[in-house]
Amino acid sequence: MTNTKRATAAAIGMIGALMTSQARAESAGGADAEIALLKQQLKLMEQKLDKLQKQTAANTSAAANANAKATEAQAKVDLRPAGVAGANAAYVKGPFGPPPDAVVHMTNNRPTICTTDEQNCVSITSRVHFDAGGYDYHPNTAGTVPQKLDNGVNTRRARIGILGKFFGDWNYALIYDFGGTADGFGGTGSFGAAPGVGGTSIGFLPGGATSGIENAFLSYTGFKPFGGKLAIEGGIMDVPYTLDEATSSNDIVFMERASSGVIAQNIAAGDFRSTFGARWYTDRVWLGAYATGPTTGAIHSASSLNPNGTTEQVGAIARAAAQIVSGNDYSFHLGGDAEWLIRAPRNEITGAQTLTLSDRPELRLDPTALNSTGALAGVSGAQVYSVEAAGTYGPLYAQGEYFWYNVDRNNNPVPLPSTKFTGGYLQASYVLTGESRKYNPASASYGGIVPNNPFALTGQDWGAWEIGGRVSMMDLNNQLGTANGVAGGKQLVYTVALNWYVNRNVRFMFDFLHGDVAKQVSQTNFGDVGAKFNAFAMRTQVAF
Repeated sequence: MTNTKRATAAAIGMIGALMTSQARAESAGGADAEIALLKQQLKLMEQKLDKLQKQTAANTSAAANANAKATEAQAKVDLRPAGVAGANAAYVKGPFGPPPDAVVHMTNNRPTICTTDEQNCVSITSRVHFDAGGYDYHPNTAGTVPQKLDNGVNTRRARIGILGKFFGDWNYALIYDFGGTADGFGGTGSFGAAPGVGGTSIGFLPGGATSGIENAFLSYTGFKPFGGKLAIEGGIMDVPYTLDEATSSNDIVFMERASSGVIAQNIAAGDFRSTFGARWYTDRVWLGAYATGPTTGAIHSASSLNPNGTTEQVGAIARAAAQIVSGNDYSFHLGGDAEWLIRAPRNEITGAQTLTLSDRPELRLDPTALNSTGALAGVSGAQVYSVEAAGTYGPLYAQGEYFWYNVDRNNNPVPLPSTKFTGGYLQASYVLTGESRKYNPASASYGGIVPNNPFALTGQDWGAWEIGGRVSMMDLNNQLGTANGVAGGKQLVYTVALNWYVNRNVRFMFDFLHGDVAKQVSQTNFGDVGAKFNAFAMRTQVAF
């Protein structure tokens, strides 16, 4: 009940009481003095009632003014962009609080903090790929090396880092990999003896050497010539060379990339690589070129004796790709790649310049390479040329690449003829639940599967399911039967896969491999030292 109503009720009660008293007075004799007193009291009550009404009106007006000011302040807050207002809803304590100077996003469950104008951001990123499995390995003869492969588990990748941008156009990344095996790494340390006399190898993790910096680069994207976007970048990068490498390891169909691509990337590209270059792209066309150096963890000392000091290698890559056809549920991609090892690293103690082409059998549970050229001596340079193609048709995806390798050996006392190798793969996958892979113009590659219905125990949602198959060939034999030939072996691997995408951040992968490595003792000794194997492995993947 308001103050006005209370005052009115009280006044009415007093008037009634006075009238009753007046009536009784008249009936008692109608004393004039008593009547006059009662009239005076009534007049005083009317004055008090009027005063109360004025005070109530003033209070009501003040409250209305305060509400109007609050409404105006809230309207100013609501004039901010919808995305900013929504992101800051948790921080607004009242209509008079100052607007925050940062907003928080969780796009794809990646924690990101940005200024309100979205021009400066920093994100936390991470991925864990944990593998388990085993081999059914059969060496062809007692001369085969190795005689067995190890079963077990391996933290293939364990990366954490930050991504960000400054003033809209400056982008950066710093990512460290704590994983147990990283492509391109090898043991380089030893102790306990002089060079050439022996020593004990040191197995640094991850994968060897002493550094696991996978990305540490700066990129500028302020230029937008010819209707496209230009990125000028340098530092330690995952160089976007080949279609398979341009596809994130979070999105590849199989647990490991094909050996032909890995061998090419390890010459002068791939992960953990120092580089500087640029890429220009539109929605349909991608062009890029980069100068490259050694990987992180490579020896930088020219005077080290154990291990031997080396000069740093110099290389370069170029790639051109385009979406030739693109529609709502179909696309076709075509491209070409080139890679040059301009200067091979030189051992400062022995003077040797060598290059080894090798890869593990498309699985990393055991790091042993079955297919390898060994150290090719006198290497003055190398070149790799390749073609790539891929396409989608609804939930169907297909991809393939083919490589031609050439290694020049002109730094020997008597120059040797160049060696030539070939390799390639063809793969296809089909998403049983109907999702499809989307094209990423910035990398000229296809992304992963995002389930339409993420797995949930409370309903009938089971995520996305994908099946895939691949055939891969790598021939590291050349000029067999001659003294200058190379008997690295020919590896053929068939892989089938089943992938369960629980949600956009969690995936389980199951791969079965059958491999055959045809290999002879040496370029002039045709004795069989090959092997056959079957392998089964699974991966638990978490990434954001």
